[in-house]
Amino acid sequence: MEINPTDIPAAALNRIILGSVVPRPIAWVSTADQSGKPNLAPFSFFNAVCYNPPTLLFCPGVRGTDSGTKDTYHNIRATNEFVINIVTEELAEPMNITATELPAEINEFELAGLIEAPSVRVRPPRVAQSPVSFECTLNQIVEIGDGSPGSGWVVIGNVVHIHVADEVLLPDYKIDIRALKPVGRLAGFNYVRVNDVFEIKRLPSQLAVKEK
Repeated sequence: MEINPTDIPAAALNRIILGSVVPRPIAWVSTADQSGKPNLAPFSFFNAVCYNPPTLLFCPGVRGTDSGTKDTYHNIRATNEFVINIVTEELAEPMNITATELPAEINEFELAGLIEAPSVRVRPPRVAQSPVSFECTLNQIVEIGDGSPGSGWVVIGNVVHIHVADEVLLPDYKIDIRALKPVGRLAGFNYVRVNDVFEIKRLPSQLAVKEK
């Protein structure tokens, strides 16, 4: 089948994209409003941009229920700060609780039985139980779409501090994927574990090495 994206409903496009672009890592984003009240929500449109400088992105979308914007987006707009926490198998259920659409006054940390840990360089707390957390300051927000449901924003953050639990850190600053046990997002209600790892060594570069 050949598909012109303009010929099918947005909901159908959503099913194709979410069913094909998998597995997606999950950014569990903690923010705080200007008064310091915390918010916590997961986003599966998430990835790294580069490491020099260390930069991450995630994409909050316009809600389909009421065409509203998420508290995460509002808080980052107001404070320019956020924390991205990594979701593990043990944290999958609490993460799912924080995905619930809730009034702004609800504290998702308390609702999901999570501990707020203080950050070092930003105001929002991090998830104490998460083995890896990235404190970020806002680099920029790129608006995508016309503001209708399905539209969204690319939120780009500069990583200013990193928390890594000793039990997932190997020598030479490598992460032990088997100890981390991250969870990935699939379509619908489905998630995936990282339990079948294989190696393919990259071929050497065929470009001339630039002299420093």
